[in-house]
Amino acid sequence: MEFNVQKIETEEAYDLRRKVLRDGIDLPYQFDRDFDRDTFHLGAFLDTKLIGIASFMKSSNDLFSTEQYQLRGMATSEEVRGKGAGKILINNAVEVLRSKGIKTVWCNARKEATTFYKKLGFKVTGNLFIVEKVGPHFVMFLDL
Repeated sequence: MEFNVQKIETEEAYDLRRKVLRDGIDLPYQFDRDFDRDTFHLGAFLDTKLIGIASFMKSSNDLFSTEQYQLRGMATSEEVRGKGAGKILINNAVEVLRSKGIKTVWCNARKEATTFYKKLGFKVTGNLFIVEKVGPHFVMFLDL
């Protein structure tokens, strides 16, 4: 499958966020920093269909001392999961972040997604924690 990645508008991410990350979960799919000046959203497309999303927000997590961004709301459609859309989203984001002089990207990764992130070079820091209504997570990061 050939995926095309491009920047998308904030609202374009909402449908996949809602379907994939918030299905049956009473939590907002709109994030408080979605419209910040430094935030950007990437979409992976198969032909013209948006099948993957990821949002990147400038951050100041005390776990990291370098210039950093947080990855939030990453999701891929079930029909393409495991086919490389997530990988191409992360790889494109890394290029954008490096061009901005960012040294670290991190996320609160669902436990079941840690293998995906590890394959892309992310490392776990800290202990397992629970996000209410969502489940077990780890903080994961990638040095750029």
